[in-house]
Amino acid sequence: RPSVGAINGQTVPRASLPGLEAPARCCSYHTVQRRLPVLRWLPQYSLWWLQLDLLAGVTVGLTVVPQALAYAEVAALPVQYGLYSSFMGCFVYCLLGTSKDVTLGPTAIMSLLVSSYAFHDPAYAILLTFLSGCIQLAMGLLHLGFLLDFVSCPVIKGFTSAASVIISFNQVKNILGLHNIPRQFFLQVYHTFQRIGETRAGDALLGLVCLAVLVGLRAMKGHIARIHRVELLSVRISRLIVWATATARNALVVLFAGLVAYSFQVMGSQPFTLTGETPQGLPPFQLPPFSKAEANSTVPFSEMVQDLGAGLAVVPLMGLLETVAIAKAFASQNNYRIDPNQELLAMGLTNLLGSFVSSYPVTGSFGRTAVNAQTGVCTPAGGLITGTLVLLSLAYLTSLFYYIPKAALAAVIICAVAPMFDARIFRTLWRVKRLDLVPLCVTFLLCFWEVQYGIVAGILVSGVLLLYTIARPRIKLSEEGVLLMQPASSLHFPAVESLRDAMHRWALAVSPPRCVILDCTYVSSLDYTVVMGLADLLQEFQKRGVTLTFSGLQGHVLQVLLSADLEGFQHFPSVEEAGK
Repeated sequence: RPSVGAINGQTVPRASLPGLEAPARCCSYHTVQRRLPVLRWLPQYSLWWLQLDLLAGVTVGLTVVPQALAYAEVAALPVQYGLYSSFMGCFVYCLLGTSKDVTLGPTAIMSLLVSSYAFHDPAYAILLTFLSGCIQLAMGLLHLGFLLDFVSCPVIKGFTSAASVIISFNQVKNILGLHNIPRQFFLQVYHTFQRIGETRAGDALLGLVCLAVLVGLRAMKGHIARIHRVELLSVRISRLIVWATATARNALVVLFAGLVAYSFQVMGSQPFTLTGETPQGLPPFQLPPFSKAEANSTVPFSEMVQDLGAGLAVVPLMGLLETVAIAKAFASQNNYRIDPNQELLAMGLTNLLGSFVSSYPVTGSFGRTAVNAQTGVCTPAGGLITGTLVLLSLAYLTSLFYYIPKAALAAVIICAVAPMFDARIFRTLWRVKRLDLVPLCVTFLLCFWEVQYGIVAGILVSGVLLLYTIARPRIKLSEEGVLLMQPASSLHFPAVESLRDAMHRWALAVSPPRCVILDCTYVSSLDYTVVMGLADLLQEFQKRGVTLTFSGLQGHVLQVLLSADLEGFQHFPSVEEAGK
């Protein structure tokens, strides 16, 4: 057809007709918006939003700095790497993230995984960040977010509960002031109790005091009533002060402990184990280490990748799971939607770019995201403030980190990870579905041996249970004059033997053989192997002089069976018609 149109009787090219280009332009703009979510909220940004984002950014910044120092200890890396890992996610997620609440950075779980796979070596940790980012970016571009659905809730709960115990006990040595304790959990327990007589009184006292203060402030925050405008100004101010103190409790406790340690240093004695020297300044922007120089040789890239092993699968997967789960939870709570594949892109680019500034792998933080949401953040722009505070800390405050006692950081970590242990899940699964306790317990117990073994074993057990339900679908039996068999789900090739065994047991192996109606009301799909199995059953029924009749077939399932041209195939719309 000619590409022309008419306006007021004038012939014009179709391309110049008003509105014909609009759909294409609109589609293109929406595609850009989907890939750059910042374009959705930036045009409506207001001064009121700026005020709330500024408050939230500062509050999260006061939380992330002490946590970053503490999580670097969990990752078995120098403390500055915790801060190096805390700012890139703030800036990238502001542009690419679809949740206003999520904050990316170092977390307890990711730090534990890094300590398991990076050999306590920054070079391996940074390379793991780069490769994790590449994998996550590829998954986002290929829309492979659905793969995360194959990690079941019991596996996640088992891992996070075990991680809570492992990380907490890992910090007991810092609370007690013990040194040279192995990092493997069982050895750690043995050596900690064996050497408990070497406990440093100063570290133990300070650590316990910090723990008590953190627990008290956390409990206090949970009981603060909402501030109402009708209340007296003095009451509102006092509640605001209590809320601010409880929210910034990590920073305040670390600051208090640092001042105490500095006071002792001035007096010429030091009863605490201190963090020590921290390099000042921003990390250099450079390529990740694709090889590693050692005393007499160089470890090439291929060997480093082999050394990382299962970490190349576990770290990206758990990072994505944690981020998407947090984003979905807060999106549901605050009534907005997220795009899981876009979250994969944001995570992947954060880790990819983070590797250029010496970051170890990061993910969404549940605790800091909760602080962000409770402070009233309106857009991801709050992350810009948080990231700026981290950069300022690196530029100007690292000399002060020298005096932070390790016992105080250990108290911060323990209080952060303790809520991750979910004791109720065991009781809930016992009441709801006891079979789900198997992957939960397998994951939980094996994580104490090696984290990767627990996660992989849990996923495998969950997969076996899932495959078992596919291979052995429930078949309901009832009498309707003839034997009525009703599969409770779709039929796939592992289920053929189960269906054949049921037919033989209840219809063909009895005397005399019985006619069967196969009610396929709940069968939404079947494959070629099942069709061939049904063809064999039809022949067996014919040899015994009885019938196998089908009813309730959905349209596309019926089409598959008709296309196979099965000998003796009969179908009816309903069981009643089939039984006549």
